Amino acid sequence: MLKVSRRPEGRPEIFYSIQGEGINLGKPAVFLRLGLCNLACIWCDTKYTWDWKLYDPGERIIEMSLAEVEREISLYNCRYLVITGGEPMLQHGQLVPLLEHLNDQGYYLEVETNGTIVPVPELVAPVDHWNVSPKLANSRNPPASREVPEALEFFSRLPSSHFKFVVENEADLAEVRSFLQRYGVSPERAILMPQAKDRQAHLRRSRWLVERCKDSGYLFSPRLQVLLWGSREAV
Repeated sequence: MLKVSRRPEGRPEIFYSIQGEGINLGKPAVFLRLGLCNLACIWCDTKYTWDWKLYDPGERIIEMSLAEVEREISLYNCRYLVITGGEPMLQHGQLVPLLEHLNDQGYYLEVETNGTIVPVPELVAPVDHWNVSPKLANSRNPPASREVPEALEFFSRLPSSHFKFVVENEADLAEVRSFLQRYGVSPERAILMPQAKDRQAHLRRSRWLVERCKDSGYLFSPRLQVLLWGSREAV
């Protein structure tokens, strides 16, 4: 069984859209949003998957069998699946048979993770791309919670991973540089993305962040879902 995020109207948050972030930006994709998270980012735009002070888990989480999940995914004529959350690695053991089966069917599989949990070995082979998003101090998570060296060293050695950072200001860039040096990650594997929940803030932060990426060799990623739909769910 998997704990899947549920929309306010009751349907599971398995939907068809485009990838709004990272190196696969703009590609049509099916999204599987799992519930639960081990961090609590202050600016998180999916708090309904984990913040039980604000949301009722009985209303926002649904348990589904792997067959039910796969049936929902197969409704869409798309072989690119993004597993997101919440934090998918909290359920990595349960994901193995699902992703192995989808891999056998020719799906391109991408997992979005905060990089605090080492995936079980069986999960590494079927996943085509790891979208790792370590949290900076601007997330307001305690350092020991958001930076787990064992996990980050694992992902830094994994050729199929990129590292995506949510940036608010210049001070965050020094933190990014220190992180990359600590874990031996090259600038071309680092993606900087503006922290923003609306179009105006996104554009304002993007303009200077693009210049910093040009100076340092980092990749820049917008958040297309914010630019196109704001704070709507399941887009």
